Amino acid sequence: MSELLDILLHINDHLDAWLQIYGSSLYFILFMIIFVETGLVIMPFLPGDSLLFAVGAICARMADDPNPALSLFPLIALLSVAAIAGDHSNYFIGKYAGSKVIRWKVGGKALVKESYISKTQAFFDQYGTKAIVLARFVPIVRTFTPFVAGVGNMDFKKKFMPYDIMGGILWISSMTIAGYILGSHEWVKAHFEAVVLIIIFLSILPMILAYIKHLIGKSK
Repeated sequence: MSELLDILLHINDHLDAWLQIYGSSLYFILFMIIFVETGLVIMPFLPGDSLLFAVGAICARMADDPNPALSLFPLIALLSVAAIAGDHSNYFIGKYAGSKVIRWKVGGKALVKESYISKTQAFFDQYGTKAIVLARFVPIVRTFTPFVAGVGNMDFKKKFMPYDIMGGILWISSMTIAGYILGSHEWVKAHFEAVVLIIIFLSILPMILAYIKHLIGKSK
């Protein structure tokens, strides 16, 4: 957990190091991170929002390079595909193997915590199908939303797919463009760790509020 926190808080430094080592191959690495975070229900802790913001900031720093290792719009297109493909995979895992996955245990502990399922269900209860779009901006919930939609046999073509495509493109483009616009500012660069913490807090706030409302509703 401490290693994950270090990556989250110093994501900019880690990306700079990866860029020096892997160059343009970083496209593939970023694709896999986004795909795994959205596509595997047992991997909800990967740094989605902060990663996208930091990548956008790196693209801004390379804007004047005639041959940049990373370019903003190709990156948005590629990572949108990763986010949508990941969610689609997660939906079908939930639909066809959801009951088995929920029972998986390692060392006596469940790989998929019931509390995460409950929080995601509370999000669905509050926002309905719009939760598929909104959940993209909420860590952990975005990983479990397609899984829960699959378990609940939500209509794939009419409900899940269009909202998921919309949400995937909106999430990837908004976070990377925000990083591109703000990440080059001197204050943001000097306080990048604080900015990441603010992003994380704002991301989990809807989940906290939705879960509190869910608990209050159950107590009545």
